[in-house]
Amino acid sequence: MNWIEAIFRPLADRLAGFVFFPLPIAGSDAPIVVLWLVIGAIYFTFRFRFINFWGLRRGIALVMGHGPSTEGSGEVSHFQALATAVSGTVGIGNIGGVAVAISVGGPGAALWMLVAGILGMSTKFVECSLGVIYREEHADGSVSGGPMHYLRKGLAERGYEGLGRALGTFYAGGIVIGCLGIGNMFQSNQAFVQIVGVTGAESSWLADKGWLVGLVLALIVGAVVIGGIRSIARVTATLVPFMAVLYLVGAFIIIALNAEAIPWALEQIISQAFNPDAMGGGLLGALIVGFQRAVFSNEAGIGSATIAHAAVKTSEPITEGFVSLLEPLIDTVIICSATALVIITTSYYEPDFAQGLGGIEMTSHAFERNLSWSPPLLALAATLFALSTMVSWSYYGLKGWTYLFGTDKRTSNIFNLIFCVFVALGCTIQLEAVLEFSDALVFLICVPNIFGLYILTPVVKRELAAYLAREQA
Repeated sequence: MNWIEAIFRPLADRLAGFVFFPLPIAGSDAPIVVLWLVIGAIYFTFRFRFINFWGLRRGIALVMGHGPSTEGSGEVSHFQALATAVSGTVGIGNIGGVAVAISVGGPGAALWMLVAGILGMSTKFVECSLGVIYREEHADGSVSGGPMHYLRKGLAERGYEGLGRALGTFYAGGIVIGCLGIGNMFQSNQAFVQIVGVTGAESSWLADKGWLVGLVLALIVGAVVIGGIRSIARVTATLVPFMAVLYLVGAFIIIALNAEAIPWALEQIISQAFNPDAMGGGLLGALIVGFQRAVFSNEAGIGSATIAHAAVKTSEPITEGFVSLLEPLIDTVIICSATALVIITTSYYEPDFAQGLGGIEMTSHAFERNLSWSPPLLALAATLFALSTMVSWSYYGLKGWTYLFGTDKRTSNIFNLIFCVFVALGCTIQLEAVLEFSDALVFLICVPNIFGLYILTPVVKRELAAYLAREQA
């Protein structure tokens, strides 16, 4: 496969260099794409008067079934749409990526990660509301939504038809290619690594049988995705609560066992978040790393989760905006923060335990220090996270594919087959340049998405005002 690497390496390097171009700010390098996402999140938070706080109550009520009637077009419930979107964002990054952020930016990165997660809730509200407002309904009762649709339709309404069509097509192409990397090969590869790790590492019977693990994962993913969003939603509605509770229970047990270290950990988080002389580049370094980890984790502003939220059964688009507020809350504010506390409290007892360890190995060691039997459970959680992410991203990629090539069943089956093949490939070959290219492309598509959100903010403001007026009537 060296010829594939040879083709994609220069492309990956150029694209990553553009997307993650570092801007020197007060002695720290801030990737331009992170600034683009964070500035958008701050703008939407103020523009919608901190809806990320006052809208939470409505979102929780809707997920629990207490709210406006769910009659209307769509294919899944509010809870199922949320579960599908959460399964696409909660993944290996919540276990390993947080540890990397702390090792690079210091404990203070955890606070800025939490802040970025809260701000990102506002971005989710805007993009997921637009996803339902501009979704397309098909003759068979299915729906399609996402940035490609609201970019094309929304910008056309404002007299930018050509631009909207071009941006919509670019987004659809980007999500198709990107889903094969960040939402597919990387996930299956990490699942394989976890399975091998808990079955004997290099001496494991599976160590040289990536093809077998890949085949099994591909068959599982294929069995789920062939049924479309309804099948995906049924699986994620069961899997997401289970895997989240499994992981959080383990994390809270570790934090409780490290109770003596909690005051110290909180003091470290707060002091190093605002200390200009702290490790990892000081205040700016901690802020940048924390924000970067958060936006890479919950994907607020990238628009991918909008595709899942657009499938909800409702005649009130704004209701799904409220529901989407819970996504960064679960992913970043709760799960990532729990991981951060596990890592930081462990460093109270073993200050240098992270040296020489990768992200997920750091988290695994922190668990194992208190619970010797925890690595298999953590590996199970990581594998479930990876599996659920693949299932959700298959739907995102499919909607980009059908946007470009048509919605007939044959077209859909072709994409599903390609996606499953890449699941198997992720366990058997190392195509790092392909992964880097697809990952950079996923974050590049946030540029047209955030641009579209700025332009279409008045539409969401109008819909929100009308919804609140009907609610009070």
